[in-house]
Amino acid sequence: MSKSKNGRLRRKDGVWDPLKTSSADKKRAESVPRTPQSMSPSYRLAYADEDFLCREELRPIRLQLELLKTEMSLTEKGINSTVVMFGGARIPAPGANAWAARNDVQRANLEAASVYYEEARKFARLCSRYSAGFDFHEYVVVTGGGPGVMEAGNRGAAEEGAPSIGLNIVLPHEQAPNVYVTPELSFNFHYFAIRKMHFMVRAKAIAVFPGGFGTMDELFECLTLIQTGRMERLPLILFGEKFWRSIINFDALAEFGTIAPDDVNLISFVDTADEAWKIVADFYEHDNGH
Repeated sequence: MSKSKNGRLRRKDGVWDPLKTSSADKKRAESVPRTPQSMSPSYRLAYADEDFLCREELRPIRLQLELLKTEMSLTEKGINSTVVMFGGARIPAPGANAWAARNDVQRANLEAASVYYEEARKFARLCSRYSAGFDFHEYVVVTGGGPGVMEAGNRGAAEEGAPSIGLNIVLPHEQAPNVYVTPELSFNFHYFAIRKMHFMVRAKAIAVFPGGFGTMDELFECLTLIQTGRMERLPLILFGEKFWRSIINFDALAEFGTIAPDDVNLISFVDTADEAWKIVADFYEHDNGH
């Protein structure tokens, strides 16, 4: 980027790019003398006015910005495909406190479920090990960026020296990205719908671990997209067959007729990371070696 004689910025190829001056314009606008006129909210540049951008009428613009920011960042980083990992935020690492338990039964269940933390961690390592062969442009692990299974996924990738993505969401209770998310791939969303789009748009495989309402929501959205042909068939893997079959009777849906008999085959059940990776490798006809 160079400056012309009049001080405007232009690209090295000589093509004018007036948008590159927007940050400079913002600084100039902020440096004018402070008068009643310049301090009025109406004087703020529209794109630098948070009160204006947060108005109800600007929701379509905010939706577009949330879509574009993450999309542009991932494109610039050369990330072409991902392995999506969904699962409960409340599942602790082995030996850690089951902080979400509200009674002894929940505590026992969540502590026993820590096995899924370890399997998520291992599955992320396997994916990341394979991703290294593509310079981490393919099969990049993406999670919701929070604790529990999400932390395990980002942690496993970090242990392989691989980047991983965290798609956090603003919630009524405090949520911060887990420390294993690659900082430049840590994103935050207001709109669930846009966040879900980013989970799906690059997905090569989806692994779903035991979880609550959010996990169920994500699972059924994936199933619906695949069932209706709005998304290509891909490995949709549920960790913990005993858990899932006790929570959701997929066969009963098929028997009743509200889904087709073959729809139950959209799902694969596993209990270990090795089983899950074999499904992914076989689906894409990869060498199953680790």
